[in-house]
Amino acid sequence: MSAYVYHRALIAPGAGQRSPKYEYPTYTILGQNQYQHCYPNQNFTTSTPPGPTESSSVTPDFQESKSDSSPSQIQRPISGDSSAGQPMRAMSSKETEEQSKKNMPVKNRGKGKKADSLSPQHGDLERVFLWDLDETIIIFHSLLTGSYAQKYGKDPTLVVGSGLAMEEMIFEVADTHLFFNDLEECDQVHVEDVSSDDNGQDLSNYSFTTDGFNGTAGNRNLTSGSGVQGGMDWMRKLAFRYRRVSEVYEKYKSNVAGLLSPQRRDSLQRLRDDIETLTDGWLGTAMKCLQLIQARKNCVNVLITTTQLVPALAKVLLYGLGEVFPIQNVYSATKIGKESCFERIVTRFGKKVTYVVIGDGRDEEMAAKQHNMPFWRITNHNDLISLHQALELDFL
Repeated sequence: MSAYVYHRALIAPGAGQRSPKYEYPTYTILGQNQYQHCYPNQNFTTSTPPGPTESSSVTPDFQESKSDSSPSQIQRPISGDSSAGQPMRAMSSKETEEQSKKNMPVKNRGKGKKADSLSPQHGDLERVFLWDLDETIIIFHSLLTGSYAQKYGKDPTLVVGSGLAMEEMIFEVADTHLFFNDLEECDQVHVEDVSSDDNGQDLSNYSFTTDGFNGTAGNRNLTSGSGVQGGMDWMRKLAFRYRRVSEVYEKYKSNVAGLLSPQRRDSLQRLRDDIETLTDGWLGTAMKCLQLIQARKNCVNVLITTTQLVPALAKVLLYGLGEVFPIQNVYSATKIGKESCFERIVTRFGKKVTYVVIGDGRDEEMAAKQHNMPFWRITNHNDLISLHQALELDFL
């Protein structure tokens, strides 16, 4: 695979763009500087907390919304996305069971998929934090382009070289362990999107190298042992690969070094240390925010990235984020856009929780506004530090 394809796959379309400055409401935390990053939509109104356990530490200027979407705001369904375009309402267990029984006899040969079903019960969930990845949690795209070096006065050779080295490692893991060569043109929004085509076959002795699967667009009419692309046999083999991706992620989410040779393990550690130094502890600060949220029993972190799903999972592993983002909480917006991803997430977690969007780009900002979700903009270190303070003092 060419370096051009690699580079294009990791760099989000429109990355690095900044939206114009707006005047937003602010709030002050115990004498800290006023925050101007977390703002409600102009139609945002303060909602009554759903129960006595709701935190009362949110200041009046941070007005919570329950992300209601009118029918006119729901996008047309996307093929293969069973949640897009459906009314976003919380279903009772009885309704869910009846719906499941209705759907059970029919198999759509890959057109349908299971809902994001690995989630725990959401009865006590109060807040869902929707995170962007590049230039929000990690610095990556701006390393490759050199814009980070220019903005912060860093050595451009070191910055770009570190970015390219991390890019190479990301695709090494994606190709070697996560089937990216097979899945690049079979990208999914969520790891479970083709799980309805998985027959549950034991894969311990399964040979992925000899099963004849070919996921490239140029081989759509294959009729050999691989099956016709989109056919039942082909979809089953595709589902097997995503199941194995999930297993690898789960096994190595706390120990990505186990996927690497000793030499590459040392290289990764040095590279992460170098990047953390060059970026003045950016990832470390973001990780503190993520861990504060993770420690709350009534909150959850969800990742929505414009990187393709498999390279995004490799990024999460290599940057040490696997513990704070279970694989079922990782979504790729490459195919359907962030607004449609938000719709899926609201369908999954329901409308009774508060959603907070954290990111640097216009895509997530506009999606947040569309769904009446507060948006916390990350453009520099101070934004991350302010976010950490707000979380630490339970203002978010």
